Amino acid sequence: MAGNSFGKKFVITTFGESHGKAIGGIIDGCPSNITLDLEAIQDELKRRKPGQSKLVTQRKEEDEVIFLSGIFEGKTLGTPIAFQIMNTNSKSNDYDLLKDACRPSHADYVYQQKYKHRDYRGGGRSSARETAARVVAGAIAKQIIKPVEIQAYVSSVGSISVSKKYTELDLSLTETNAVRCPDIETALQMEQLILQTKKKGNTVGGIITCVIKNVPVGLGEPVFDRLEANLAKAMLSINACKGFSLGSGFEGTKMFGSQHNDYYNADGTTKTNFSGGIQGGISNGMDIYFDVAFKPVATLLQPQEMLISGGTLKTIQGKGRHDACVLPRAVPIVEAMAALVLVDFMV
Repeated sequence: MAGNSFGKKFVITTFGESHGKAIGGIIDGCPSNITLDLEAIQDELKRRKPGQSKLVTQRKEEDEVIFLSGIFEGKTLGTPIAFQIMNTNSKSNDYDLLKDACRPSHADYVYQQKYKHRDYRGGGRSSARETAARVVAGAIAKQIIKPVEIQAYVSSVGSISVSKKYTELDLSLTETNAVRCPDIETALQMEQLILQTKKKGNTVGGIITCVIKNVPVGLGEPVFDRLEANLAKAMLSINACKGFSLGSGFEGTKMFGSQHNDYYNADGTTKTNFSGGIQGGISNGMDIYFDVAFKPVATLLQPQEMLISGGTLKTIQGKGRHDACVLPRAVPIVEAMAALVLVDFMV
């Protein structure tokens, strides 16, 4: 299986399956002599880990990262950083009924066709459990790229959306609720929708907005390594992600050029920021902001028609511990992937 690495200079390669012994990764290209706050890395994992609230899967994993190499006396050595996170609470028996079944809109069918053999327990390699390794690498990247700050938040769940722009919100409120939405009143509505959906054994999707501040001018390369192109690839590599929109995005198509142009101030900043902080594939020093769309989770805890080996269809009741909505736990993943894109241009 190819495609397990991300980045060109700061490269993260992840390994492991959802119900294997462990997941983890190797980071190559991390600069030496950088003091790391290991507690901050663990805190990022806590934001992503399962079982953190009644809104998410109740799989109980401590997600304690163990560094095996590349760090000595709290500083990076410049050598590969290897780390692992043990799987301690997998319940593989929940997936016995899916051994020969392919869930709709899941990776089961394409994995079976492409690789002829798959780990059906918890989705194996296609499980979002793999993203814990990305969060570790992203947490290290965040410390390298300071003073750049990355803040993501849930801006919509289903049909419930935050009506305010990010510039009108107090983003420090994002971590004050389980949904991770800085608009508290809207967060309560989102929470109720997720709980109602979960009670029905169903799932719901939504949008995460990410804001990157203190970005220097000049990140990104013209043509194929445009900054927004790499950000789009990073976000679309996250499980269940189905869309990426930078700056004005699709709404910009409804405007005339005279309305959409970001006219300059004398100091090189712009009066508006419809470009989302990127022009010609290169950061212009303004805030970078983008939306990431996540579909409803494919695995439902209700009867669904599935494809069985041999070409038959069968209705099967889903089992296991699953997220009714991935958005709250995906916030640190979006931030991590954004950090990995930026650090790759900055090291």
